Amino acid sequence: MPGANTRALEKARTLPADALIFDLEDAVAPDAKDVARGNVVAAAKSKAYGKREIAIRCNGLGTTWGKADVAAIATSGADAILVPKVESAADVAAIVSLLDASGAPAAMAVWAMMETPKGILRADEVAGSHQRLTVFVMGTNDLVKDMRARHTPMRLPMITALGLGMLAARAHGLTILDGVYNDIQDADGFKEVCHQGLEMGFDGKTLIHPSQVEPCNEIFAPSDAELAMAGKIVTAFRTAQAEGKGVVTVDGRMIENLHVEQAERALAMAAAIKELQAA
Repeated sequence: MPGANTRALEKARTLPADALIFDLEDAVAPDAKDVARGNVVAAAKSKAYGKREIAIRCNGLGTTWGKADVAAIATSGADAILVPKVESAADVAAIVSLLDASGAPAAMAVWAMMETPKGILRADEVAGSHQRLTVFVMGTNDLVKDMRARHTPMRLPMITALGLGMLAARAHGLTILDGVYNDIQDADGFKEVCHQGLEMGFDGKTLIHPSQVEPCNEIFAPSDAELAMAGKIVTAFRTAQAEGKGVVTVDGRMIENLHVEQAERALAMAAAIKELQAA
């Protein structure tokens, strides 16, 4: 949500999104940066967004506004700071140092935008850099620009970068969010890319328009069929364990621990979604 747009910040209170990013960077014109900073800090402090996670994207530390952004975000009550163009462990350390010096609570997380070739090639280093770092956000627009590539329906120019980000995130236990889809009029194309992100293993997708929230939720949430199978798997496995059996089959499929873990994750996600929707 653009930090200078108070109407957008207000509307965000009603969106069925898991998290909201209040932006001070690309979505805010230079002459509106200071006003936007005040807007997003006030919004975060209001605690008017229910159980939605609130992240504030700062400007880079090399800009005129970056350090002031970090200092303001530190005591804003936001859940996380989203840092653009992270390229090294040193970049994360610099943000963490500023947060600490500005009085940020220990619970405030750092989210990293992975959106440059150098950042992608150092994804493993970045992912393991600090315990405050909990989320990778893939910045596909900047990646395409820096690679001199093209946006294509199958995103083949970005597959390597997306995969490297995914591997680093999983290796270090981070959440990872897929990049944005620019054409808000192309609903079918958006759904296809959501399915691709889901199949690649992404935990969710960053969105640029309210119309994208519902279809994204539908695709990334476990389906009724998946939940029914997950319930069967967990029940059958627990029954087998209670009977001292090490092997179980469900609907003709051999079930192992890895299948149970996947089933339990799907059930936990469904429970979390239900809780959020009830808020």
